[in-house]
Amino acid sequence: MSLLQRLEMRQGQALVMTPQLLQAIKLLQLSQLDLAAYVDAELERNPLLERVEGEAGPEREAPEPAPESGGDYDGGEAPEPESWLSQDMTSSRSEMENALDTRLDNVFADENPAPREQAGGDMLSLTPAPYGNTGGSFDGELPDFEASLTAETSLREHLAAQLDLATSSPSDRLIGSFLIDAVDEAGYLRESIDAVSERLGARLDDVARVLRLVQTFDPPGIAARDLAECLAIQLREQNRFDPAMEALVSRLDLVAKRDFPALRKLCGVDDEDLVEMLAEIRRLDPKPGRAFGAQAVEVLIPDVFVRAAPDGSWLVELNGEALPRVLVNQSYYARVSKGAVAEGDKAFLSECLQTANWLTRSLEQRARTILKVATEIVRQQDAFFLHGVAHLRPLNLKTVAEAIGMHESTVSRVTSNKSIGTSRGTLEMKYFFTAAIPGAAGAAAHSSEAVRHRIKQLVDAEASDVLSDDALVQRLRDEGVDIARRTVAKYRESLRIPSSIERRRARMAHAGR
Repeated sequence: MSLLQRLEMRQGQALVMTPQLLQAIKLLQLSQLDLAAYVDAELERNPLLERVEGEAGPEREAPEPAPESGGDYDGGEAPEPESWLSQDMTSSRSEMENALDTRLDNVFADENPAPREQAGGDMLSLTPAPYGNTGGSFDGELPDFEASLTAETSLREHLAAQLDLATSSPSDRLIGSFLIDAVDEAGYLRESIDAVSERLGARLDDVARVLRLVQTFDPPGIAARDLAECLAIQLREQNRFDPAMEALVSRLDLVAKRDFPALRKLCGVDDEDLVEMLAEIRRLDPKPGRAFGAQAVEVLIPDVFVRAAPDGSWLVELNGEALPRVLVNQSYYARVSKGAVAEGDKAFLSECLQTANWLTRSLEQRARTILKVATEIVRQQDAFFLHGVAHLRPLNLKTVAEAIGMHESTVSRVTSNKSIGTSRGTLEMKYFFTAAIPGAAGAAAHSSEAVRHRIKQLVDAEASDVLSDDALVQRLRDEGVDIARRTVAKYRESLRIPSSIERRRARMAHAGR
């Protein structure tokens, strides 16, 4: 057998993922906020892109038309007036700043500087201005209103200010700063003191002592390592941490289970005292740090709206306010390309034009794809929009993909981070895709979300008899749902419904009051 080298030509087909195709796939799965950030970055980078008129916000407006003067202007950005002034006044500005620094040094050398009157009745006041007047303008303009606004104090800043007043020891301040940095937004210490001691090379006793100091700061309960310690700190602050309350706080699991007989025996109190103790616990703040640096609640803005049509069908339309709309400024490209001489400039303009055209087409394709997928979801879940969650049908990505002639991965990208606005609220697209639970005796399959909703209805409708998981299974099977007991227990726990024993105990305790 001989080995020979030879040249062959073969023709074949292969799927190549171009950079444009990869970017289009990326755009398809972006949320509204991520897409807006991406488009804003492209608008900053690409001079041929501009927003559609009426879409420009206060932070970025549509570009101004180029000047029509017949000078040497070649279509680039016109220089700002401030740049002309800065070129001629650099030296004079430096001299003025040096003179000002000298005058400030002379004034602050005196402990009580007094305002000095100059000729003409003008007065230069270097004393602190009352009520936040900055006085930092030399051209007679009013002080900037935004300069007088104060930022919201964060939890770390609030604790650090108290640490500076509580101790003057450098080592204690170092340990305290490290502990404050380890406090989360809820106000809990999320790192063990052993780890802090090892990382800082400090004695464990010193770390524990500084932690006790930080736990005395405002708000009460801060820097606790668990809920029991958080409540105990607040009760000590109120001088209410007696032995009975200490025993109650040590067994919060019994409080959660409403095991009142065990709590009475543990604390050594009667029913009336136990009720008062539980009322005190409820008045405490389990998350003392949430009052500082709380993030604004983000409203879920729907990508698609669904509303009923007069003929009984459903109208599905895109939310125009959630779609960034950009255009390619062809006239600007034609004007600038005429003045481009260097090869690098021509290549840059050609790349910008290609990228701008691709972006506009990708945004249009993204909008059409979202609308197509949402329309099919509405068609598949027609009963949900008419009658509610109890009539939600089992649905998967493959069913939608086959119905609209798309790949299953494309449907998955479209439904990620997207939502639909309905008369029943704004719901994520993923909400409409639920697993199928088989029906009993050959009946039609049921949606897992609909079964969860039915379990909640059965528990809410309990009267004198509390339904166990086995009883819930039998009720559901009587209604044509073939479901296992462990599945009922899993759904009940996901709905945060206590077990039948805990519900029966809570009902007996409530009836005994």
